Amino acid sequence: MICLGIESTAHTFGVSVATREKILSNVMDSYKPKKGGIHPREASEHHARVCTDVINESLSKAGLSHKDLDLIAFSNAPGIGHTLGVGAVVARTLSKTLNKPLIPVNHCIAHVEIGRKITGCIDPVTLYVSGANTQIIAYQGGYYRVFAETLDMGAGNFIDSFARYSGIPFPGGPVIEKLAEKGGYVELPYSVKGMDVSFTGILTNLRNKLRTHELKDLCYSMQEHVFAMLVEVSERALAHCQKNELLLAGGVASNKRLREMCKVMCKERGAEFFVPKKEYCVDNGAMIAVLGLLMHDAGVKFKKSDYLISQRQRTDEVMVLWR
Repeated sequence: MICLGIESTAHTFGVSVATREKILSNVMDSYKPKKGGIHPREASEHHARVCTDVINESLSKAGLSHKDLDLIAFSNAPGIGHTLGVGAVVARTLSKTLNKPLIPVNHCIAHVEIGRKITGCIDPVTLYVSGANTQIIAYQGGYYRVFAETLDMGAGNFIDSFARYSGIPFPGGPVIEKLAEKGGYVELPYSVKGMDVSFTGILTNLRNKLRTHELKDLCYSMQEHVFAMLVEVSERALAHCQKNELLLAGGVASNKRLREMCKVMCKERGAEFFVPKKEYCVDNGAMIAVLGLLMHDAGVKFKKSDYLISQRQRTDEVMVLWR
């Protein structure tokens, strides 16, 4: 069974070809704004412009052609409506033209499943941190339950917003991570509310401090505060769910300091820590193909409405039949 996976939830248009046993290719092309953050119309225009080339390159790297495909999977939720729409149209066109089954995939769950496949973890608590999403996820009772989440904005969007205020171009995370290596401690708010986290107050505090503190110190302190918040709620979720594996997933999982803090916490409580390599942390087509195959093999049935994009579909709204 050969599946083509299409990812288009935000700034990246990604296409992967995968089988049950192996990921054969994983090609990405990302929209980069000239200034500010992601502009939905510009991002969708980028995806429409590159989609054919990205698909052809992915098939070429896999050593296959369109006629070899058995299945088409695409990210239908959650994400930016403009960009989701491009991926959906491309996927529906391929499915119709090739007369192959079409599988709509939840982007957040796909991050979990590519992490499980790549790292070999079995039943983890997942700390999922990306641009728009920040959730602590674990499988319980037929669904991926959300045990903690952001109350306002995703960790990645928070970091990129701080970067914009600081004059750092998008994406700001890698530059902030580099500056933080030379920084020192500055007191910031620590905003954990029950099992949830909040970032907007910290962002305002950081913005105000830009006038009086060195940027490298603010970058260092921002990482230390925010990542400590995420690790704290992750540890409590591990205890509550009585699980002994932590999986770090999403674009922010590429940050070395966050990885270090998760690793230390897991070592101290006797849990195992897992994180895939960067290629599978960022948005990518491989995670869509992997989940598409799992859903197909589990015999998941779809209504007509499932093939429409859903910008706000939650992780815990999707029944998990493949576990």
